[in-house]
Amino acid sequence: MIITISGNPGSGKSTIAKLVVQKLRYERVYAGGIMRDTAKEQGLTLEQFMSYLSTNPKVEQEIDYKVRDIAYALERTQKNILVEGRVQYHLIPNSIKIYIKVDAKEGAHRILKDLQDTQTSQQRNQQTASTIEEVIKLNEQREETDAQRYQKLYGIDHRIETQYDLVIDTTNITAQQAANKLITYIENREKKQQKAL
Repeated sequence: MIITISGNPGSGKSTIAKLVVQKLRYERVYAGGIMRDTAKEQGLTLEQFMSYLSTNPKVEQEIDYKVRDIAYALERTQKNILVEGRVQYHLIPNSIKIYIKVDAKEGAHRILKDLQDTQTSQQRNQQTASTIEEVIKLNEQREETDAQRYQKLYGIDHRIETQYDLVIDTTNITAQQAANKLITYIENREKKQQKAL
C-alpha cells in the first residue's frame, strides 16, 4: 500500500507523517526533505530554490520522479510506504491520496514558531519572517508559484480537494489527533483490501 500526502504550508504534514509511520511501521519518503537538502547544497533558501525551479523545471521533475521511483522500489520489496510530496498523488495514481489543510493564519503561526526555534529553522531552510502577516504573505506567494509550476509541469492543481480520498483539517486539532484520524482511515482501507482478497 502506498499513501501519498499533500497539503498547504503549516498544516503539519511532516509531523503527522512521522506519527503515522511510527505507529504503522511504514517506510517514509519525504520529497520536501530532498528539496530542502538540494537547496542547502546549492547555498539557497527554500524560497530561492523554488524561484530557481520556476526557470529550471527539469530539475524539479527529476526530484519528483526520483521520489516516485523510490516509493515504487520500496513497494516491490513488499513494504507499505507513506510518501510526502505535493504532486506525488498525481505521479502515483494507485496511491491512497491524503490532503492535510490548515487555516492560513494558524498555518503561519505554526511556521513562525518553527522559524523562531534555531534547530527547526535550520531544518526548514526557509526565508526568515518576524510576524504572522509576513509568513502569511510568504505562504501565499509560495502556494501560488508552486501551483503555477505544477500546472506547467503536470497540468494539475494540488489544492483541489476533490482529487483526494481523505481531507483532514488540522486548524483546531493536534497533530496526534490528525494522525489518529489518518491511522484509522488506513487501517479500515487495509481491512477492506484483505477482505477483497
